[in-house]
Amino acid sequence: MRPRIALPADTLAEATNIINERNAAFAPRPAIEAVVKAGGVPIIFPSVDPADVIDYMDLFDGVAFLGGADVDPTFYGEEPHEKLGVTYRKRDLFEIELLKQAVAQGKAIFGICRGMQLINAGLGGTVYQDLSEDPDMTLKHNQAAAGNMPSHHVSVDPDSRLFKITGARPYVNSRHHQAVKQLATSLKVTARADDGVIEAFESTANDQILAVQWHPENMYKHHAESKALFADLITRSQKVAERTRK
Repeated sequence: MRPRIALPADTLAEATNIINERNAAFAPRPAIEAVVKAGGVPIIFPSVDPADVIDYMDLFDGVAFLGGADVDPTFYGEEPHEKLGVTYRKRDLFEIELLKQAVAQGKAIFGICRGMQLINAGLGGTVYQDLSEDPDMTLKHNQAAAGNMPSHHVSVDPDSRLFKITGARPYVNSRHHQAVKQLATSLKVTARADDGVIEAFESTANDQILAVQWHPENMYKHHAESKALFADLITRSQKVAERTRK
């Protein structure tokens, strides 16, 4: 019984060079491959009306919220900052509803970069719309190095599940201009960069949620810590499958 992993899709704004279609739904190939290599079955979910999310819930055991555009700041009670990037409200509406129902049904949840920010906002937290909002955030978080190469270290809380997965001081890749600001009350910080940026969190009450600010899908082939993050998602999703699928 291989666990089924939902990958909520991004939307390609440009026309494709195959069928000249605009707004095509897609999931990044590295995330798909990382799920498969870890033992899961990836299922790509296009953004649909949030009212239809209920019909998706029996199709998956775990969900990975992936990278992409900035989360619309109105979802956490703010108007757009001058340095806010591209947003796509349709995706936000769908993913926030998917998140809420996944939490309620006990699905395993993993967040990557934007996905981490989306989870926090969806559960009641806030986001720095740009790292320039905090003058103490001085590391280069949008690296110039190739995306599959690490560029800075993070410090992991020894009293966390993440510590058991990555160890104390993983070397991670980084391409973001936003970050978690006020953490949702159901979450706890488990890693920070040396300038204080929140780099990971997990749920306080159980092992349901784990999210990181970096991109392990781009490094899983050659970095054990990144591979282990996907293995953890599959392990947690397997428990859900055994509990819910007869």
